[in-house]
Amino acid sequence: MEIRTRRALTVPRPVITETDEVSSVIWRVRIRMDDHPGMLARIAIRMADLECNILGLTVLPVPGGVLDEVMIRPATGLTKEQLVTAIQAEGCECASVTDADVRELVDASAATLTAAGRAVDDPSRRAEVLREVLAADLVTVVPLAESNPARVEGGHRVVFAVDGETALVARRRWAPFVQLELTRAEALLGLLDRARRNVTSPLALTCADGAAIVLREGKPADAEAVSAMHARCSMNTLFSRYHTGMRTMPRRWLHRLLVPPRGLSLLAVCGREVVGVGQLIPGPTGEIAEVSLLVEDGWQRVGVGTALLKRLAEIAAARGCRRLVAVSLPGRDGIYRTAQRAGLAPEPPEEEGLLRIDLAARGPHVLGEV
Repeated sequence: MEIRTRRALTVPRPVITETDEVSSVIWRVRIRMDDHPGMLARIAIRMADLECNILGLTVLPVPGGVLDEVMIRPATGLTKEQLVTAIQAEGCECASVTDADVRELVDASAATLTAAGRAVDDPSRRAEVLREVLAADLVTVVPLAESNPARVEGGHRVVFAVDGETALVARRRWAPFVQLELTRAEALLGLLDRARRNVTSPLALTCADGAAIVLREGKPADAEAVSAMHARCSMNTLFSRYHTGMRTMPRRWLHRLLVPPRGLSLLAVCGREVVGVGQLIPGPTGEIAEVSLLVEDGWQRVGVGTALLKRLAEIAAARGCRRLVAVSLPGRDGIYRTAQRAGLAPEPPEEEGLLRIDLAARGPHVLGEV
């Protein structure tokens, strides 16, 4: 009967003295091996011989085998070269050995969900969260036209298109990205995109006088209803919104009002009538957006404007905007008081009528009533 013995290890064992402290260093080791029974056990025995403590294990399927990611606490005095030599002695390939952090010793699914929650709360942290989920060295935000997705750098670079204009570029020097990691990242970004788009879904509210309205995104098909709302507004209301004398909305302006470049319109609808219109237009960087409101006279002072501004602020925050600006006539503080009622944190309006609202300091949102 053939007796198989473990091959002798020629790597010198680290010298451990009684005065050595337990190492606080953690290594992330990626080992490519054939998917055969016993292979992982042999690697574990080798690591035990070197006084390594295995803290975590993740199996990543790859073409032709598996890529095992092992989190270990190495013995004091052990070098990465010694560990690589030991792994190679078992006929496996050590793809990488890199320093890690004890905070990474959590369940991958739980870590991804926790990271997703942070990105939902603050979309501006999307790149930071993606870097954590991918264990990437760097994730940058670039214009989609400049992302160059064909440049993969041997699997060490990957591009994720996040919308029609920008992309996230992830880079990692210590190991190429594998498909399971990319699938996890794509699922995360898909979840964040659905969360962002869900903010613009219709929302039913009750006004202070008991009337029910629905807030929803404006569409080109709403042109007639929006035109009729302008016709019901007084000249003073229209002047406060457009800062020019006008009685009705010119037809050529309706489409731009409902579908502004890079932005959106938000309608307050009661039955078939539009009773209020809000606009959100992001600036070139997306961190600052301009907002504007128009509520017809008969629906003012019942909470319609407050509901529109609150919802626009939520949409802006979900899209990564950090500050809103609004322009009003000098000496009029209607938009300032509306922002306060919406739970926002507006700065006192400037003499020229410019109002700034810091979304990072906004108060709690109460949905369902206005």
